[in-house]
Amino acid sequence: MMSETNKARVIAFYLPQFHPIPENDEWWMKGFTEWTNVGKARPLFPGHYQPKVPADLGYYDLRVPETRKAQADMARAYGIEGFCYWHYWFGNGKRLLERPFNEVLASGEPDFPFCLAWANESWKGFYHGIKGKESLITQLYPGKEDYTAHFYEVLPAFKDHRYITVDGKPLFMVYQPFDHPEMREFIELWRELAVQNGLKGIYFIGQTHHIGTERERVEAMGFDAINVVRLFDFERKARRAYKYAKWKHKWFHYPIVMEYRKVAPFFVGNEEYEERIIPTIFPNWDHSPRSRNRALVLNHAEPAYFEEHMQQVMEHIGNKPSEHRLAFVKSWNEWAEGNYLEPDLRYGTQYLEVIKKNVMQNPE
Repeated sequence: MMSETNKARVIAFYLPQFHPIPENDEWWMKGFTEWTNVGKARPLFPGHYQPKVPADLGYYDLRVPETRKAQADMARAYGIEGFCYWHYWFGNGKRLLERPFNEVLASGEPDFPFCLAWANESWKGFYHGIKGKESLITQLYPGKEDYTAHFYEVLPAFKDHRYITVDGKPLFMVYQPFDHPEMREFIELWRELAVQNGLKGIYFIGQTHHIGTERERVEAMGFDAINVVRLFDFERKARRAYKYAKWKHKWFHYPIVMEYRKVAPFFVGNEEYEERIIPTIFPNWDHSPRSRNRALVLNHAEPAYFEEHMQQVMEHIGNKPSEHRLAFVKSWNEWAEGNYLEPDLRYGTQYLEVIKKNVMQNPE
């Protein structure tokens, strides 16, 4: 339920990658985390803001409880309702990067709201920092027995008093609805299991990048709402600028460089006025630490332009019932995507100040 002090329910995606795991040691190098990519990033064109250096929280390790508490305290102070932790279940009980959230759940700290988003995709391609076509780990959908085991793995989180709900139901997002061969059956099974285990149900949100062509398919699967990620709408709506960016990419080996202030108006569309269509908030984006000159870079993603985008989001959700006045920030700490709210050396807390100014009822 929305905080009485906030005008909207702003939830930030949270990447639990910032700690070493055996798989990353094997795939990349001993001690690898996303900080490895962040720290080695360099400017790829004149004026390119890289590397991005964390300020207040430093190059943290998410195994440290004090770090997790500092993140939560900061998010709360600036009007973030909670974190949406990326959750990795690859099938047959295989999980990755689960330790930070498991420790949050088991310890009861920090006492800050959370929910889960199932990142149901194989790890391959340049979005995961891979140059070739090889796959590091494959997402599987083994069937009903596995879906049931998955439900009971997350049930303790659903029952935690901190878990974010909509209409009294725990919120659960699916990142790639179309990749699941039995998405509708999965949703129906989990809803049945939820009721059997004393819950009112589950509020399922499906994520999509192309609501115009994919909306009916997502709704037919049984989702309660859709989170629209319009990061690439500019390809159709700012075609001249995009063609020029692609020309520079081809001839000068630049990344695809688009000016943030020119593409930000396309981050929200008319559909987000509807109650069950949830917008995505983008403070910034620069994927080059992972993919170098194959990346998309939103150049000059400055807090002043971000405020214009934030105001647009608030306009689109302001007339919805308070329980459904949802927006997801992409992201709290995706540093290797250049996509974060946490303070850096250049802008400090300015992105967070924008959130606070537009979301909290009486910002100090």
